Amino acid sequence: MELSTTYLGLKLKSPIVPAAGPLATDIGAIRDMEEAGAGAVVLHSLFEEQLEHEAAEMAHHLEHGAESFAEANSYFPQPYEFRLGPEEYLEHIRMAREAVSIPIIASLNGVTAGGWTRYARLMQQAGASAIELNVYYVAADAELTADAVEQRYLNVLAAVKSAVTIPVAMKISPYFTALAGFARRLDRAGANGLVLFNRFYQPDIDLDTLDVAPNLILSSSWEMRLPLRWIAILWGRIQADLAATSGVSNALDAIKLVMAGASVTQVCSVLLRKGIYEISTMLDDMQRWMEERGYESLEQMRGSMSRKSIADPGAFERANYMKTLNSYV
Repeated sequence: MELSTTYLGLKLKSPIVPAAGPLATDIGAIRDMEEAGAGAVVLHSLFEEQLEHEAAEMAHHLEHGAESFAEANSYFPQPYEFRLGPEEYLEHIRMAREAVSIPIIASLNGVTAGGWTRYARLMQQAGASAIELNVYYVAADAELTADAVEQRYLNVLAAVKSAVTIPVAMKISPYFTALAGFARRLDRAGANGLVLFNRFYQPDIDLDTLDVAPNLILSSSWEMRLPLRWIAILWGRIQADLAATSGVSNALDAIKLVMAGASVTQVCSVLLRKGIYEISTMLDDMQRWMEERGYESLEQMRGSMSRKSIADPGAFERANYMKTLNSYV
């Protein structure tokens, strides 16, 4: 049974990839991920804000320019809350690279094409096999056009691609007017992969303190239907590899996403709930399901349930909306 896959030009032993998150801050946990069968590991993000400002200057900008950031300043991480500074992050890449044989994918999180993107080159030098570029941006400016928002992403991609020779994946949100068209623009601009989707953390209001408060809720299986739809729509229409993230909770979720066209499925919440060795359970269950149905490899399944492959492409579009409404009795 062949569970290997190719993502960003990298040969991976499995399609299960721990997503950027707190578990990857520990080298021992990264070793456990490899032992459990992970195909690669995406490290937690290094933020633009960490790289552009000294701590005091950064705090000043967080307090006086919150409209330019993805999250309100009252719950955006303060300088002292970041787990690793820039130099420590680069050393973490080196240590992870020495500790395991699977690819280490670094993560850069920012919103502009500034000098911070030079750290992409340093990440490559430290041993990163690829970079996941996370443009976490809420377009709250009413004067900003849709084209300008897309151009911001393209500018960041161009800046990073010009700095490195390793593959670059773009992690984006689903909140674009014409997502398929934007995905093609990213593909043509050189993105080696698209990670669908960035899960924006929504603010809450604390009625006792009358503050805007963070409210982190781990994802659930139903959330994987959004990346499933768009991966199925995009597969075979762009050259970039497709990675699914958000709500991938078990083997059946991963199988559905591969059938839609995903090269890998990223997991985070399920590992926080059940532990790193849930990766092994997912892979065992995937193998069992494939054996029972006569599948010999992931490649045999990939894209078989995409929009391009099924008899009724409308199932992923408006027709599915009407069928879903009529199915409730």
